Amino acid sequence: MYEFILYEVKDGVATITMNRPQVYNALNDAITYELQDAFKQAGKNDQVRVVVFTGAGKAFCAGQDLKAALGEEKRSFSQSLHKRYNPLIRLMRNLKKPVVGRINGVAAGAGCSLALACDILVMAEEAYLTEVFINIGLVPDSGSSYFLPRLVGSAKAFELATMASRVYGPEAVQLGLANKAVPAAELDAAVKAYTNYYVQAPTKAIGLIKQMLNKSATATLDEMLEYEAWCQDIAGATADYAEGVQAFLDKRKPVFKGE
Repeated sequence: MYEFILYEVKDGVATITMNRPQVYNALNDAITYELQDAFKQAGKNDQVRVVVFTGAGKAFCAGQDLKAALGEEKRSFSQSLHKRYNPLIRLMRNLKKPVVGRINGVAAGAGCSLALACDILVMAEEAYLTEVFINIGLVPDSGSSYFLPRLVGSAKAFELATMASRVYGPEAVQLGLANKAVPAAELDAAVKAYTNYYVQAPTKAIGLIKQMLNKSATATLDEMLEYEAWCQDIAGATADYAEGVQAFLDKRKPVFKGE
């Protein structure tokens, strides 16, 4: 189905794997369009309750494939962003399901942006994030200028963006860029702990929470109070809400079906 990514759905988990290990999963045109399609498929599939996003081989993603870009016809950077990267970031952020980033190695440039766009980030201790754009005289894109200051504050964001600092797993957790950092051998188990939770969670409520947190970044308190009320009506009409209440009354663990 795809040439440069792997897509698998199993037990409620969609795993999207960038699969160009020979170039550290660098992003050419085709892989970005394939990723867009994969996230669309995950969104449309009711069997999918959570998405794992990762890279094959030693890296998560080294960012834009500069060698491929040199061989392409001349086009503007903004055109590339509007067609390839920005739609992908929007798909990830608007997906009404949690996205767990499995960061197995370097996440650089646009690859770092993809990592930061995940809802949960689990890193190998040896893996690192780096806003490497400045090393070739460019500015952060694909959402990094949005995510960074919100996660680490303006001063640290400026440092990371202008110095291309490497932030390894443990420091990423300390700074608030990642949720968990573990030895590489324990990475899969750490990711599975999250997916095991989310495949049994009330998926529609998770999606609404994600929408609310996205909106809160630019909303006023009054706007969020209104939005919370609107979202709560939606959550309260779900089968999972009814199941949660019944389970509470029955003094048992709820069995959420994501409905």
